[in-house]
Amino acid sequence: MLVSMTGFARAERALPEGRLIWELRTVNHRYLETTVRLPDEWRMLEPLVRETLAERVRRGKLEAQLRFVREAGQGQNLTLNVPLVAALGAVCRQLAADFPAPVGGLEVLRWPGVVQETPLDMERLGQEALSLLQEALATLAAARRREGERLLTGLRERAEAIGGWVAQVRTRLPVVLAAVREKWLARIAELGVEAESGRLEQELLFAAQRMDVAEELDRLDSHLAEWAATLGRSEAVGRRLDFLLQEFNREANTLGSKSQDAELTRAAVEIKVLIEQMREQIQNVE
Repeated sequence: MLVSMTGFARAERALPEGRLIWELRTVNHRYLETTVRLPDEWRMLEPLVRETLAERVRRGKLEAQLRFVREAGQGQNLTLNVPLVAALGAVCRQLAADFPAPVGGLEVLRWPGVVQETPLDMERLGQEALSLLQEALATLAAARRREGERLLTGLRERAEAIGGWVAQVRTRLPVVLAAVREKWLARIAELGVEAESGRLEQELLFAAQRMDVAEELDRLDSHLAEWAATLGRSEAVGRRLDFLLQEFNREANTLGSKSQDAELTRAAVEIKVLIEQMREQIQNVE
């Protein structure tokens, strides 16, 4: 299954303490390059997050961001620092004789440390974050597969088009050689000379050897077969496809350089155009 390197996924989970949100973005890149953004208090998760990402994404530039949102009044679990409140009450009573103005409860609450927040259970929340990351990665993988399916269709269609041009070149070669023979015979007749016995056939043989592209066509057929097999593999195939396109291009260049016919030249150009289109597409293949 062909997989694209481009994708986006978002996963969100509501917890008593707040909301966890993962956002994953991937774009094409030569290798796997991972950027992880975590809130400061979640930094201890980074090694596990990177390990999890590397297991699911093999190539591309990947950005992973975790956000933890605490809604107003959600999960605060506030408590009073009773010993501190008692100490403040004792001080206030000592001052009451000289400063009779009453001290309100809100004033006491403003004193640093009077109101305490129960610490978050980061171990449990860390497990929740890693579990949610797996969900986000599953969504990302599905998006990349869908894009890969679209790329696969285009790559197969262009490979089939190249196969069609290869078949046309094979059909055209005998016609081209016959045309060369007729051209030479007409030229000899125009000059009013008689060709030496066997010389014309010998020259035609030399011309056929210069125009012979059977080996290039056979190699193109072989590359097309390998192309189809590679597209059916389950592992990352982007680099292998890139290498194959280099081989395609080499044979197309040779085909064009040996051409002595407008139709053969056109076929070589069309094959190179298709190769370039395929090269642009595989830049996004994992």
